[in-house]
Amino acid sequence: MPASTEVSAPTDALSPVLASDSRLTPGGPGYRRMSFALFLAGVATFALLYSTQALLPLISGEFGVAASDASWTVAAATGGLALFVLPMSALSERFGRRTVMTASLVVAVGLGVLVPFAPSLGTLVALRFLQGAALAGLPASATAYLAEEVRPRALVTAIGLFVAGNSVGGMSGRVITGWVAQEWGWRVAVGVIGAIAVACAVAFRLLLPAPTHFTPGSLRPRVLARTVRDHLADPLLRRLYAIGALFMTVFGGVYTVIGYRLTEAPFSLPQGIVGSIFLVYLVGTVSASTAGRLVGRLGRRGALYLAAGTTASGLLLSLAPSLPLVLLGLVLITAGFFAGHACASSAVSKTATTGRAQASALYQSAYYIGSSAGSTVGALAFHAGGWAGTVGVGLLAVAGVVTITLLGTRAARLAARPVTA
Repeated sequence: MPASTEVSAPTDALSPVLASDSRLTPGGPGYRRMSFALFLAGVATFALLYSTQALLPLISGEFGVAASDASWTVAAATGGLALFVLPMSALSERFGRRTVMTASLVVAVGLGVLVPFAPSLGTLVALRFLQGAALAGLPASATAYLAEEVRPRALVTAIGLFVAGNSVGGMSGRVITGWVAQEWGWRVAVGVIGAIAVACAVAFRLLLPAPTHFTPGSLRPRVLARTVRDHLADPLLRRLYAIGALFMTVFGGVYTVIGYRLTEAPFSLPQGIVGSIFLVYLVGTVSASTAGRLVGRLGRRGALYLAAGTTASGLLLSLAPSLPLVLLGLVLITAGFFAGHACASSAVSKTATTGRAQASALYQSAYYIGSSAGSTVGALAFHAGGWAGTVGVGLLAVAGVVTITLLGTRAARLAARPVTA
């Protein structure tokens, strides 16, 4: 994959001005194509990454395993992504964002063809790990692409649209698999998701504009290590990474376990209805895409406090033995999570002036470590203490978000300068 597939940024004395003036902006040429392409990439990523989450009760039944064992089909995928997102971001610095994103989708959808034929839980978990590792080229490369190609004032909105694609992918994957699995089983269901991801991948490659502000970087390990060290030395970035991980711990735990809760008494819902519960992801689509306006009104820290409070309220409400109240709780959890994630991830892209792909990769790594931890710990807590145990894990994570944001506020006051988290 030669680096020449991307267009390098101009290097003459006027290049900073030209680059700023020629970046994409809402209403401008290419912005809609770019937004839709990355929206589709987000759809494919989350549909594949969480394709087994709504199917865990069926997987448990077929292989005769507990919820905590079946949850590894989710944790392995997110763990693979977390481990490989940094190396993949380094490849995107050398070979280009669009090239790496395309290759990631091609490999991930290829593995998606094999997943329905897994003969055992161990094989299924292994394939899911490889699929997550392949998808690692998407998240960090996409946010780095946006940071380079979109004007700063439109960055939060643009990243919000990408995150909205994630929410649509997560929702549609779970809803579709729920109804398909009810009729034909979980294997056919994940196969259908693979076919949808193929279509998204083709459309993404055809629509995404070629980068015009990308400058190839180095693949030397020492350069990469220095860049990572510099990012981890930044206290603001460290706080943002922790916030992303904690928000995802809540989300991963809740949506890994919710299927078990709703298929058991007192609700005893069929698989198709349980899959349709994930329509609440539409709320996340709205909250993520409007995160820019929320930050404009409340500031970054205010938006994070609101997102954390909304998530905590949803967790507490979901404890009620009433299906409407549980659904309302899921709505609030989803809205709070996606708003918080969009705020934190956009702040990372704005804060890092060099090595943006590595900065985004570290955020994504922390984020998906949070997902893996939430899936595993949430399932264990459910096994030990029921839904209240899973909610307890979520509330601890939300308390961590609030504490870290308060520390950011204190640091800002001490330094007498504004901080975003």
